[in-house]
Formats: sequence, structure tokens, C-alpha cells
Amino acid sequence: MTKKSQDQMAAYSEAAKSGLYAKHSGMTGKYDNVRRLWEDEITRFFLRPHLHDLIERCRQSMRRVRILDLGCGSADGYELLAGVRDRDADLRQVEVNMLTPEVLGLYRGVDLNEDLLAQAAELYGHHPKMAFTQGDFSQGLPLEKDEQLFDLYFTSFGTCSHHNDDETAIRLLTEIAERTAEHCLIHCDWLGRYSYEWQSLWTHDIAQQKNMDYVVSYIYEKAEREARRDELQHLTLRLISRREAEAIAGEASKRSGVNIKPLCFYDRSLFTGRHMDTGDYNPHAQPIRAAVNALHEVNLRTDLNDLLIDYVPKPGFDFLNRYFEHVQLCWNYVVHYVSELLVSYDPASRAFTDELPEPPAACPAVVTEMLDRMKRVVEGTGWYGMGLPRENIIEPQLGYALRYVVSHLQQGQGCGHGHVGIFEINRS
Repeated sequence: MTKKSQDQMAAYSEAAKSGLYAKHSGMTGKYDNVRRLWEDEITRFFLRPHLHDLIERCRQSMRRVRILDLGCGSADGYELLAGVRDRDADLRQVEVNMLTPEVLGLYRGVDLNEDLLAQAAELYGHHPKMAFTQGDFSQGLPLEKDEQLFDLYFTSFGTCSHHNDDETAIRLLTEIAERTAEHCLIHCDWLGRYSYEWQSLWTHDIAQQKNMDYVVSYIYEKAEREARRDELQHLTLRLISRREAEAIAGEASKRSGVNIKPLCFYDRSLFTGRHMDTGDYNPHAQPIRAAVNALHEVNLRTDLNDLLIDYVPKPGFDFLNRYFEHVQLCWNYVVHYVSELLVSYDPASRAFTDELPEPPAACPAVVTEMLDRMKRVVEGTGWYGMGLPRENIIEPQLGYALRYVVSHLQQGQGCGHGHVGIFEINRS
């Protein structure tokens, strides 16, 4: 292990020992509502069709799927993959997950941090088809020379950004390509170069700002975060755009002589990344993640005004400013519309007392679709007196509507907290 790797691992050890990396959910912590119900689900949404094809390919070859999770942490990748569902499943079906015991051959998690590996082993060490090993994937593919190959090489939540030097990322992809006999999928997850969270780091010359000093401050509440500012751990993490990701895959293809084909790129957490709440890298950032967390909290009524985004443009970045401005306007329109629904709906008559506004002609179809859906949700549940319908039905559905909007308006250019590329190697 290199000295640099040892220093970086201290940040994850601190997080694990804090107790805030525990597998619980809610308003705070690593596994908060946004993590479970937005970030994980957005990843599953984009991965689903490719995982479906991979499973079918393995089935046709009379074998089961083997998964290598690079930077697995406490088995986060397994939990994410195990939750990918078959959206065509009939309502009467009970088993809707794709990665069933009949499908999974082996999941192996590799991580450098001993504390996170210990947590993973405690949770899943009893599972006969799961294994965890210590390894540094920034130093090459952590496989034995004669080890059986894998069908899916998976990373999640910015793990690929530990490749601070593109050379190590190219080497990893090259080794995967050289060792792939027939077919595999590669899921590469970086930090997005143009996230609004770190707008202060945007630059036209990407060679000037390849890496960022990433502070693991979000695991603490604001008061404790400020009190412990001098002792917080720092990570050096690579920022990436689609163009850079394509260049890395292209160079690995050239060196290996094997085509590493991009299947899709997507951005995750456009306005809901963790550092929106800390404001560490953007003085204009708003705590939108906290507001979205509240939407999904049981029995909690949210002030919808807390959800409204006021995007502040950065001079000289017209394309990015237009894009974020557009997403912001669409987001805010959905929030305003639902506010109107709540004000004008009369539970006694089960009808709206005021005429609802018509969306602008230029409103994207994904937005008008969500407006109609939210109207139906309020009509269908607003009269239901039991179980706090606003807190436990309407507000979570507003959260899903906003998630749908940003997922479909994202462009896969590196504008989210996470920027992900899904690649395929197909020698056949």
C-alpha cells in the first residue's frame, strides 16, 4: 500500500468509526433517504437494461453471473445491485429482483480499508456466494493470474475518482479488456466535473483542475462539522467529464487492442449531492438534500418552499448555466404546482376549489407527465384521513416526481455529484 493510499484510507476509517456509516436510514448519515431512494434508484434505473441483457447472456451460456465490486466499502455495491428490479414484473409476483440466487454465481468485494471490509464481513460473511478481500485497484486489477474472470466489474459512488492519475485508470481498463475472453460490463463511477456543488472549481482548462480536495464533512451535523473543521479528513479525488471518460476508455481500447464500447453515460444528483448542504465549495449552495430527505421522512410535514432552487450562474460558462437554469425552472415548477394542488384541494368535496394553472407551452413532456401524476395522487389520497396522507403519501410521491424529472433531464456530461459510464467489452 502506498503512503498516499494509507493517508486517504484514514478518511474512510474515521467515517466508519463515527457510527454515521452504519446501515440505517433517515435524514442524516451515509444511508440517508436521498442515498437510498434517489441515488441508489437512479443508478438502478440506468443500469437495469444492461444488467438485464448481461443476465440473459449468461443464461444462454448456461452459467451464472460473477461480479467484482471494486472499492466495495461495506458491500454497498452488492446492496445496490441486489435491489435492481424487473420493471416488467406483474403486480401479482412476489420476487421482482433481477439478481436472484439462481442468477448470482459470485459477488466479490475488494476494498483497501480494513474497517469497511470488517463491516462488510459482519453483514454478509455468512453468505456462501459472497467474498471480501483487501486490495488496491488503483494499482491494477486485483485478480490472481489464473482466477476465473468476471461478467460485471462494478464501482459506485465516486470510487473511480481514486484514480487521481488517468494512467492508473487506463491500466485498470486495459487489464480488464486483455483478460476478457468473450464479454463483460464495466460500471465506472466518478465525481462529476461540473457539479453545482463545487461550482468554484469549474474551469475551461480541465488540465488545471483534474483533482479536488474533497472534505468528508457531510457525515456531521452543521454545528459539529464547524467545530471539527480542523480535524476533518481530506481525500484527493478526480473530477471528470464525459469527454475525459471517453478518452480514458479510448486509450485503454488502443492499448489492449479490444474495443471498450460506451453504452451510456449519466449524471446522478444534480442538485441533491451531499455538499449542497455543507456549502464547502459553493457559497450559493442551498440545503436541497435536507429538504428532499424530509419529503421521504415518515410522519414529517415539509415546508415545500425549502425545495425551491435559486441557481446562481457562473460567468463565462453559458452552456452550463443554461442547462442548470433549465433544470431548476422545471424542478421549481413541479414544486409550485404541487403547492397549488395542496392549497386548492378540498377533502370534504374531494375536488379542487380553484382552477389549476396550465403549464407553459415549452414545458418538457417529463414535467407535464409528473404534474398530471401529482394531480392524480392528491385527488386519490387527499381525502384519506388516516395515516397522514400529505406526510406519508403525497410528499414521498413529490420526491419521486422530482427524481423522475432530474433523471430524464440529465445529459450525462458530468454535471452531477456523480458521473457514471457503463461500458461493454464484446469479443464475440
